[in-house]
Amino acid sequence: MRSNAREAAFQVVYARLLGGDCTAGYRSALYKQAKLNEEEREFAEKLLSEVAAHEEEIARRLGETVTRFADYRIYPTDKAILYIALAEIFYFDDIPPVVSASEAASIARKYSTEKSADFVNGVLGGVINA
Repeated sequence: MRSNAREAAFQVVYARLLGGDCTAGYRSALYKQAKLNEEEREFAEKLLSEVAAHEEEIARRLGETVTRFADYRIYPTDKAILYIALAEIFYFDDIPPVVSASEAASIARKYSTEKSADFVNGVLGGVINA
């Protein structure tokens, strides 16, 4: 299930944003802990690859969408979730944007603040409807 792969990819992006270990060994251990099958691992790696390859553009577009908050005011958790979702929306033609937004809100409910799911959903709605 891609939801587990998205969650694992989120954890890697979050660790990287905080300056943590994001080596192949770390990712492998994380995937094993999440019990990802080979297809899910491939999806997570592709997602991480797209985030890394387009991080500047994703950050720029996020900044254009979130105009009420300076970048440093966005919780790192929410930022990592948004990076994953925006990579899906912009670079995965086979995934409907509303699915990416729904999955991101679900991750936010699990890992972030009480209001984060609404924030993430609002930001992604703005991107989708732009």
